[in-house]
Amino acid sequence: MSKQKLTSRVLDEIFERIIYTVDNSKGEIHRIAEDSRKEFEQLHQELEQLKRKVLETIAEGDRLEINVRAARARLSDVSRHFKIYDEVEVKEAYEKAHNFQTKLMVNRQLEHQLKQRRDEVERRLLTLTETIERAEHLVSQISVILSYLTDDLQQVGEIVEDAIQKEYFGFRIIEAQEEERKRLSREIHDGPAQMLANVMMRSELIERVYRERSPDEAMKEIRDLRKMVRSALYEVRRIIYDLRPMALDDLGLIPTLRKYISTVEDYNDGKPQISFTSLGSDKRMPPKLEVALFRLAQESITNAIKHADANYVTVKIEVCDSQVILIVKDDGKGFEVEEKKEQSFGIMGMKERVEILDGKLEINSAIGKGTKVMIIVPQSQLFQS
Repeated sequence: MSKQKLTSRVLDEIFERIIYTVDNSKGEIHRIAEDSRKEFEQLHQELEQLKRKVLETIAEGDRLEINVRAARARLSDVSRHFKIYDEVEVKEAYEKAHNFQTKLMVNRQLEHQLKQRRDEVERRLLTLTETIERAEHLVSQISVILSYLTDDLQQVGEIVEDAIQKEYFGFRIIEAQEEERKRLSREIHDGPAQMLANVMMRSELIERVYRERSPDEAMKEIRDLRKMVRSALYEVRRIIYDLRPMALDDLGLIPTLRKYISTVEDYNDGKPQISFTSLGSDKRMPPKLEVALFRLAQESITNAIKHADANYVTVKIEVCDSQVILIVKDDGKGFEVEEKKEQSFGIMGMKERVEILDGKLEINSAIGKGTKVMIIVPQSQLFQS
């Protein structure tokens, strides 16, 4: 008995050390990603400055070339007619030509150095981008492994009957959660965080513009700054809306879908065009059902935009006495349904949601013929409290 306890304790210690080592590795990779991201931001700013300096140096070089040609012409004229010019004028013409030529040589050397540094920075940025992407991918994979090692999968087992499906589905749920966290992190970093960083830089610039130029130009910078803040606010609201649209609790499914579609069209500059039709009863449904139907519509619309490359999407929802019907149809490139079913976690997730509602999911698609998603949920699920 004591031997069994000892073996169990040793195994537990080994298991804990494995988790500790894996978790430490995740932390190290995360630090590498953060350091690379900081270096990327610094180099990106340097690259913008280098590009400006290159343009300024080229413009200065063009001006110097004009001056050199003029000075050479003057020197040539003085040399040909040296009898009518005194020694001071000849010397002055020579020194002027020499000075302009020297400045031009220095300018060309500076231009070469700036371009060389610019190219080095661009190459380093490409390397850093690859490092950050690989690090994020590794962190995501390690997070999945840690979650899979430490989480209790019994709750997933209550949903999935077969042991193999249970293991696979549990792993994919964890993977999807990590992907969603990574996507949200990237959206915040590339959206509001980047915009706010730019706001800080522009706010520092306003003081300099006011001192060195004019109040009018400073006011123009303030107006531009206001636009940037407005854009950042829009991005924050869009991200919040994607996480959980507050209008769903206040207004219900139909108005929220209409507002969501309008927001999606605005964000994607009207491509694809999305039409929305609502038929039947406008009676409120149970909150959980409204959330489920909204997520199903959201997933279908997102797939049409991201994967189908559609120009036109139609969304139709019909609430009848016996059932609710949701149809999302696009004119995109389509896909082979049977090949995609086992590979797409999005389709698997939609199928699970519909099955929980005792409903039916039909996906009709073919290469080059668009996609039609139809979801039918029975009346018994609709209006029960």
